[in-house]
Amino acid sequence: MTVERKMTRKFLEEAFAGESMAHMKYLIFAEQAEKEGYPNVAKLFRAIAYAEFVHAKNHFIALGKLGKTPENLQEGIDGETYEVDEMYPVFKNAAEFQGEKEAVRTTHYALEAEKIHSELYKEAKGRVEKGEDFEAKKVYICPVCGYTAIDDAPEYCPVCGASREKFVVFD
Repeated sequence: MTVERKMTRKFLEEAFAGESMAHMKYLIFAEQAEKEGYPNVAKLFRAIAYAEFVHAKNHFIALGKLGKTPENLQEGIDGETYEVDEMYPVFKNAAEFQGEKEAVRTTHYALEAEKIHSELYKEAKGRVEKGEDFEAKKVYICPVCGYTAIDDAPEYCPVCGASREKFVVFD
C-alpha cells in the first residue's frame, strides 16, 4: 500500500530527501573522523548513517517508488541521463560564469562519471530483460571523481588522473 494523500506524500518525499542527505553526510563525516584518528567516532557516524538509510528506504517504499529491477534500472537510466543532458552542464556553466573553480571541478567530475553510469545501466537493463545478470567480476570506482570501470581499472583515471591503486573495488 502506498501513500495517496498529497500532503502526506509531499512530507514523505521531503523526509526521504532529508534522510538521504543525512545518510550521505554522516558517511562523509565518518571518513573524516577516520582520517583524523577517531575510529569510534567514525563507527558511530557509520552506524547512524545506516539508521538514516533505513528511514529513507522505509519512506521510499511507502511512496511506492521501489519497482522490479528492470524498472529500477530505467529509473537509474532516466536519472543519469537527466544529470548528463541537463543538470550538470547547466551547473557547470553557472560555476564557470561565476568563477567558482571548485564547483567547476566537481561538476565536471560528476558529469563525466554520470555518462558512464547511464551506459552501464542501459547495458544491465538489456541483460536483465533477457533474464540474464550483468556481467562484471569487479567494478572499480575512482574515489576522486567517480569514474567507473568494469573488470579492470585503468592505470590512471581518464577524468582526474588518479592512479589505479586508489580505485575502490566492488567485487
